[in-house]
Amino acid sequence: MSKIAVDVVLLPSDEMTGKAIQANAELVERFGRKIVLKRESCLPHISLAMGCIDQRDITPIGRLLELAAKESPLGELMVTGIRTSTNARGEKVSVFEVEKTRDLQSLHEKIMRKMTPYFNCGVTGEMIYGDEEVAETTLLWIKNYVKKASFTNFFPHITIGFGEIESEAFPITFAPSKLALCHLGNHCTCREILASVDF
Repeated sequence: MSKIAVDVVLLPSDEMTGKAIQANAELVERFGRKIVLKRESCLPHISLAMGCIDQRDITPIGRLLELAAKESPLGELMVTGIRTSTNARGEKVSVFEVEKTRDLQSLHEKIMRKMTPYFNCGVTGEMIYGDEEVAETTLLWIKNYVKKASFTNFFPHITIGFGEIESEAFPITFAPSKLALCHLGNHCTCREILASVDF
């Protein structure tokens, strides 16, 4: 079985998904099409754990997610605003910043611990979904996720795209709809749901 790059994510409500897609459309119009969010093939999401797995482990990871969802119910989450940062290539990326509640932090840490036996970080371009040229920033983010973006460094957010944007009225509350394992595409987009459980 081949290895693939994956992300364990929370998928937001239908309404929140629509807001992310709408904000992304503004960025695409002004700054280009590197990330084009869609409801079916490039999903708005909150990353909880990222790494590479053997495809044969998709089924046991699916069972792991079912158990985690039962053990860790989440209430409503809140988008507090938009944050724009600069990636390793000097490109600006905008995200919806999600409040880091105790329950959300706890779920992230639980998923990280449960995924440790399945994860490795030796990512290559062949593990990324699709056939476009994979940006070095994509591989660096996956490779460094455990060190730079997990546990005390966990920063819950929904990426909305490249460039800067100022829109929406905040805060926005929403409920997560699913806990899912997704195949990662370029720019750490979620391109295909491999396993999921409803929240």
